[in-house]
Amino acid sequence: MSETAVRRSPDHAVLRKVALSGLLGTVIEYYDFLLYGTLAAIVFGQLFFPGSDPVVGTIASFGTLAVGYVARPVGGIVFGHFGDRMGRKSMLVLTMTMMGLASVLIGLLPTYGSIGAWAPVLLVLCRIVQGVAIGGEWAGATLMVVEHADAKRRGLWNGLLQMGSPLGSVLSTIAVALVTRLPEDQLMSWGWRVPFLFSAVLLGIGLYVRISITESPLFEQSRAAADKPKVPLVEVLRNPGTFLLASAVGIGPFALTALISTFMITYGKSIGYATADVVTGVLITALLGLVAIPLFSLLSDHLGRRTVVVGGAAGIVLLAFPMYALVNTKVVALLFAGMLLGQLIQNAMYAPLGPLLSEMFGTNVRYTGVSLGYQMGALIGGGFTPLLASSVFTISGAPSSTPLAVLAGACGLVTLLAIWRTGETRGRDLAAAVETRTPVSS
Repeated sequence: MSETAVRRSPDHAVLRKVALSGLLGTVIEYYDFLLYGTLAAIVFGQLFFPGSDPVVGTIASFGTLAVGYVARPVGGIVFGHFGDRMGRKSMLVLTMTMMGLASVLIGLLPTYGSIGAWAPVLLVLCRIVQGVAIGGEWAGATLMVVEHADAKRRGLWNGLLQMGSPLGSVLSTIAVALVTRLPEDQLMSWGWRVPFLFSAVLLGIGLYVRISITESPLFEQSRAAADKPKVPLVEVLRNPGTFLLASAVGIGPFALTALISTFMITYGKSIGYATADVVTGVLITALLGLVAIPLFSLLSDHLGRRTVVVGGAAGIVLLAFPMYALVNTKVVALLFAGMLLGQLIQNAMYAPLGPLLSEMFGTNVRYTGVSLGYQMGALIGGGFTPLLASSVFTISGAPSSTPLAVLAGACGLVTLLAIWRTGETRGRDLAAAVETRTPVSS
């Protein structure tokens, strides 16, 4: 049965509400992620891992960031399974609730000075819950949009959803910028908690919208399929080539996000920039994303997903060293220029991921396949990059951008090779009841 046979034209009022729900979920996801990563660089080493060398404390706090990423594929498997078996909507209500509550709980945690070793243990547990929830959030929100939209505008509608990424970054950056202007003692005692507690507001708004959306029409059409797999994960892994490509294509954009937004504060401080200047740079790059992400998403509808991702991946391979050369000038305006260059390249790789991954899997296994592919890319590219970067960039005894540029370029090369091996998916019929075998280019 063709996709047009399932529904001849989407209900745009319903689609707008679905896109808004996905947007709010993505805002919460990126707000929580970037908020934790930023404060890990600024205060968490002292609050939860005191008594150690400052560099070791930073590595430890970034280690808890990586723990959240390790939990993401688990969430992708769990929520993907039930999302493919029971429906997208119910899983999305649960993931949003878990994400928001975990962030609020981090804001309420006692620190090491109050309860000793239990403080980092509880922090890790909150990160695990957050990671599991995020593991099912992005794919479910993406599928709800692309499965409601018509084939020619999947990129456009998904681009509106993906604006939640820079919006979440803007909100988290503003929150951090405000609290870091507090006196040091107030920041360390209560100021750092306020941005996490603000997640309760985002959660309330998000749930209000999400509960009212309708289930995916493609899922409803496939619900009664006789050949519906009992364990979608098994079906996905029967075609490991598609899964591996779906995972590898996300490594470059996630690594670049980590280096520009999360680790840039640590690196910028190490070479003499004021924290406020680097945080301002993160805010400016997020504002660029509000324009670039929907633009690149729209271009993927016209030029193809593959073409846009190839452009971004080739860009970071060629420009990683020039990007850091701008940062290393220690001139604030050129710092901003380097970060903007990196963000533009990241947006080109990231923007088409939603429709690209969705078009690589059939309806009955799509939630599982997209979740696991996306989150494995996030784990490798985003989870370990700050940890690896904080471990290696001082190898020479002085801060050096060389390993960071090599890391960015290498991750971009992985994405380039993966997307080069992936056939174009634009316009593919999403109503297939079995997993789509992604064509591999010669």
